[in-house]
Formats: sequence, C-alpha cells, structure tokens
Amino acid sequence: MVMVRRIFKTGNSMVVSLPKDTLEFLELAEGDEVSVELDKERRQIVVTPLKAALPGVDEVFARQVADFIEQYRPALENLAKR
Repeated sequence: MVMVRRIFKTGNSMVVSLPKDTLEFLELAEGDEVSVELDKERRQIVVTPLKAALPGVDEVFARQVADFIEQYRPALENLAKR
C-alpha cells in the first residue's frame, strides 16, 4: 500500500504523520515505540513497531531479529530465490 504524506515542522523536528487506519491496523497508539531505520542502498526509511510479533516473544529478541533481517536483507533475498 502506498501512502503519500507531507513532511512538516513541529518545534525543532520534522514530522511525517501516519493515518489513523494505518495506526489501528498496526495496533499503535500515541507513546508506542517504533524503530526508524535508514536503508541507504534503497533510499528508504523503514518504520517498524517495537511490539512482540507473537504473544510471549520478548520485545528485545524481536527487535534483534528485525535488525538482523534488515542488515542482511539482500543476502536473505538471494537465498530465498534458490
């Protein structure tokens, strides 16, 4: 799903708002934490909720797995093609 959003300034920060239906789908609310990663190779910003993917999964472990996947995504994608 592609969403076009506008960047705006609030205080000393630049902000991108997220639509209410997107936040509801991701079960995110004000104050929840997200990981913001810069993918320089693809010139993308990746925003990932920092909630456990499955009940009982430690959030730190889930974050480590997500970081690993992002770091090695090209190699993992190549392996998946074989």
